[in-house]
Amino acid sequence: MSYPLLPLGNELAVDRIGYGAMRLVGAGNWGPPDDPKVAVGVLRRAVELGATFIDTAEAYGPGISESLIAEALYPYPESLVIATKGGVIKMGPGKSRLDGSPSSLRTSVEASLHRLRLEQIDLYQLHIPDPNVPIVESVGALEELRQEGKIRLIGLSNVSLDEYAEARTVATINTVQNRYNLTDRSSESVLHATVQHGAVFIPYNPLNAKTMFQSAPLALDIGSHADVARRLGVKPGQVALAWLLHRSSNILLIPGTTSIVHLEENLAAGEIQLTSNDMTALTKKHDR
Repeated sequence: MSYPLLPLGNELAVDRIGYGAMRLVGAGNWGPPDDPKVAVGVLRRAVELGATFIDTAEAYGPGISESLIAEALYPYPESLVIATKGGVIKMGPGKSRLDGSPSSLRTSVEASLHRLRLEQIDLYQLHIPDPNVPIVESVGALEELRQEGKIRLIGLSNVSLDEYAEARTVATINTVQNRYNLTDRSSESVLHATVQHGAVFIPYNPLNAKTMFQSAPLALDIGSHADVARRLGVKPGQVALAWLLHRSSNILLIPGTTSIVHLEENLAAGEIQLTSNDMTALTKKHDR
């Protein structure tokens, strides 16, 4: 199935399946990967296969994922959109703290620009709202950086419906990235709000993995989506990704992997055509 490009803001457009670069770092989301050459190879293959959107964050490594992206892909293809995030300070394997203060976000943006070898970041997202900093202050700082030309578009991640509404009072919010998949639809109201306000919704953890290194339940040959996969001759995880693409036309996928085989399977999910009966059955089966 061929999908039209998905607009990001007024100037950018991307394919609806991109690549999430969180998994390209060491255990506990800390330090370099065991084999950086493999990470570089996966990034290059993603672009070769037509991915035009790569999502990363300062916290991944920290900074390692961004540096690998630059090593693998700079100078960047004109069609490639790179998104990163700030507001989470990594302190060690599996350890972090939130800092959404304007000064910290400005420092993070400058550091990401340097690591990515960019003059302007296409999409910069507040990684997680800091409960000690009003979200309007964090987003207001990003809006200042946008006006200065250091970032082009502003996004949010891990936000509630109320936080999304507050953020929109101080800036145009182009994307929202929340946990969402076939079996976890706790962000359904946020998804609907992004449709209403013309923003893109980026569901992370599309296969419902409990940790970044454990098997994802929606990739296993169990459940109604696996039944659909057997009928279509595809993988269960591909059906779970296809369900998201069919769920809403503003959804942009960023499945992550360190395997080129899995990368190719993920991107091929865009060719899967689910019928209306498939969508109804899958959606009702997992309604909560």
